[in-house]
Amino acid sequence: MNIQNKTILVTGGGAGIGFAIAKKLSGNGNSLILAGRRENVLKEAVAQLPNATYIVTDVTKDADVDNLVKQVKAKFGGLDILVNNAGTGFYYQLDSDAGKAYENARLEIELNYLSVVNLTERFLPFLKASKDAAIINVESIVSYLPAISLPTYSATKAALHSYALALRLTLEQSNPHIKVFEVFPPYVDTDLTKGIEAEKITAEEVAQDLYNALQKNEYAVRNGITKDVYVAYRQSPEDFLKVFNQIEA
Repeated sequence: MNIQNKTILVTGGGAGIGFAIAKKLSGNGNSLILAGRRENVLKEAVAQLPNATYIVTDVTKDADVDNLVKQVKAKFGGLDILVNNAGTGFYYQLDSDAGKAYENARLEIELNYLSVVNLTERFLPFLKASKDAAIINVESIVSYLPAISLPTYSATKAALHSYALALRLTLEQSNPHIKVFEVFPPYVDTDLTKGIEAEKITAEEVAQDLYNALQKNEYAVRNGITKDVYVAYRQSPEDFLKVFNQIEA
């Protein structure tokens, strides 16, 4: 798709993967809107980007989302690309952290899944009015198979993947000018993975892979080891699930 002269909204755009994506999509006549909860982080991010602004937003709160939609319409008149990047995750074991699973899952579902469905629904009229539009969901390697150290996070990313597939098929029939892209990074070197000992890729790599995929209309962006994991899991789901979680098959 064409990535010039677009109005682009990036949730969680002040740091990490969101900021890397915003930076990669900046320039070329694009107008960037960064949304997030921390105004100081957003201010610092916007100062580094051309033609960028920010709107302080907690995407899990209805009043904040109402304000976001209202401001995007008033200031920009519409939207061409929605990047659903905001997310969170908790590392724990289902059998040893009593009382955490429900609360962790509730928070992860609200941010990682329900907020994406809500924002997509709210901005869909804007995207329908665009001549060339996209919805980009930042998902995860665990959208395909769960990590037992990220049990409920994995579940939310699997739900998001299922939703994105249904959304893509729906829009291909009704509004083919709106493309749905999914990004499936492995561990990325961001604040979310601090203290985790694992092979990591950079947020800039994720952004570059996405940029390349947008130009080629490749809807599944499998970063780093996700490419190999995806192939191996499809070949032997039960065995590779154990291998992925470092359990003897």
